[in-house]
Amino acid sequence: MNRPSRILAVANQKGGVAKTTSVASLGAALAELGHRVLLVDLDPQACLTFSLGIDPEDLELSIHHVLTQGKSPADVLIATDDGVDLLPATIELARAEADLLTRTGREHVVKMALEDLPEPGYDWVLLDCPPSLGVLTVAALTAAEAVLIPLQCETLSHRGVGQLLDTVHDVRRYTNRGLRVEGVLPTLYDGRTNHARTVLETISETYELDVITPPIPKSIRFAEAPAAGRSILATTRKHRGAQAYREVAENLVARAAER
Repeated sequence: MNRPSRILAVANQKGGVAKTTSVASLGAALAELGHRVLLVDLDPQACLTFSLGIDPEDLELSIHHVLTQGKSPADVLIATDDGVDLLPATIELARAEADLLTRTGREHVVKMALEDLPEPGYDWVLLDCPPSLGVLTVAALTAAEAVLIPLQCETLSHRGVGQLLDTVHDVRRYTNRGLRVEGVLPTLYDGRTNHARTVLETISETYELDVITPPIPKSIRFAEAPAAGRSILATTRKHRGAQAYREVAENLVARAAER
C-alpha cells in the first residue's frame, strides 16, 4: 500500500489520562473532515474496541493475530459507525508481549502490519498504545511518524512524561530516527482553576514540548459515550468536549500541512 500520510502514536504509560477517549474522538473528528482514518487498538484491555461498539469477546480475529501469527490486516479490519476503520484488540494481546520478546525484529511488527494494509490506504492512522512502555508501545513508536502525549492537568500526572521521552529518545536512536514528538494534549481540564494552567506551563517549560490546543474539558459525557458504542462526537455532537476534539483535529491537520 501507499504509506499513510500520517501515523500518530497516542501514548502515556500513566492510565486515566483520556488516552483512548482521545484516539476515538480524534479519529471521528478527522473522519468528519473527510479523511480516511484507521484506529489501531494496541491495549490488551481493548477499551478502544469496546468504546466503538464492538465486544472483544465476540471477535475471532484481532490485532494479536496480525502481530504474532502473520494474519493479514484486511482479515481483521472492522468498519465502525463513527466512520473510521478499526484493527481491534482482545485480551489475547496480553500474550503478545511475551510472544514477541524473543522474536527478532519485534520492534517492527506494527510497522510491517501497517505496510500490509489494503489499498487505497488511509490518510491518518492513530495507534492507541497500552499504558506501559513495553514491547507494544515501542513497536508503535517505531511505526509512527509522531507521538501525541495526552496529559491530565494535575500536578502528579506529568511525572511519567520524562520516562516516556527517554523511550522516545531510545526509539529514535535504534529503530525510528524520524520519530517526532507532536506535543502534549491537555485533558481532563478544569478551566475554573489556575492549577491546571500552571501544570501546563510547567510541562512546556520543563520538557520544551508543544501544547496542542484547545485543552479537552473534564466532563461526565466522556464516560457515558463508550456505553453507547460511539465517540462523544456522535453521542453529544454539540458538547464543548466534542467541539474541543474537532478543533484539535483541525490543528493537527494544519500542522501536518505546514510540514
